[in-house]
Amino acid sequence: MASSRTTKSVARPFWRFLNYAIAAAAILLAGFLLYWTLSQYSWSDLVASVTAVSPGRLALAAVFTTLSYLCLTGFDWLALHYAGHPLAYKRAALASFTSLSLGHNIGFAALSSGTIRYRFYSRWGLETAEVAKVILFCAVTVALGLSVLGGIGFLTSPETAQKVIGASHATVYLIGAVCLALPAGYVLLAGFVGGKGVHFRGKRLEMPGFRLAAAQIVIGPLNFAFVAAALHQAISALADVPYLEVAAVYVSANLATVITHAPGGLGVIESVVLFLLPQADLIGAVLVFRFVYFLLPLLLGSILLVSSELLLTRSETSRSPGVS
Repeated sequence: MASSRTTKSVARPFWRFLNYAIAAAAILLAGFLLYWTLSQYSWSDLVASVTAVSPGRLALAAVFTTLSYLCLTGFDWLALHYAGHPLAYKRAALASFTSLSLGHNIGFAALSSGTIRYRFYSRWGLETAEVAKVILFCAVTVALGLSVLGGIGFLTSPETAQKVIGASHATVYLIGAVCLALPAGYVLLAGFVGGKGVHFRGKRLEMPGFRLAAAQIVIGPLNFAFVAAALHQAISALADVPYLEVAAVYVSANLATVITHAPGGLGVIESVVLFLLPQADLIGAVLVFRFVYFLLPLLLGSILLVSSELLLTRSETSRSPGVS
């Protein structure tokens, strides 16, 4: 018994130090990314780019960005129910926004935002396996969102999709149909085996219930629809481009981001704007969108991370029994 207590008392400071190190590294990296991104542009470029967009469009871009991040907090709230360890929405929202506002800029979202999620959720009683379920559920919701919005974009704007992927009309329609069929099959499977395990390549995956799967199908595409709407407002400051065209190109470019893990979609947003407006000056639309969707949330997320570390750590210390 004494040996067990000694081992736990030795292990506790190590894990506490490791958690502090992870939090400090995330904060420092976030600060560096904010400085590095802004340092590429002069102050005059930043001011000129923002002022070139009308206050109305800038406000709408901010509204759509807020709605996107609200959807993302819903990802975590649903995922916690899937993991069997539901928490109050305000906790899910704090963990989600803080982790994703940094993860979107750092890249390698599953690792970067996943580490910060673990930092929050482990303090609130989740085991490692439960946090892994949360991360997996959110990743699947992202994939479903891309699939649904991509399918709609390919079927409603086949000419744009054809230019993006360089395929025939028939191929574009086929891809669009497949993109919509996969989420439909996912929901049907959840209806039949929801809450039970599905064996895939020798591994057992637990399917969510029908209601959770249906919620994923709704909230996943909504997130990307709002992101595309924010980008559309920035692009519309330069030219009149239909929303569905922006959404179709954005989804295609976002797939490249998922594959390359580019920090903050580096190079991807530029590719979208360049594709839609090959003769236009890119800096205005790109800077406005980056500021609204990436940099401002990064700043807010960094502040929340620092504040939560101070407040939650102080709370943990006050609750911890003394070690004799």
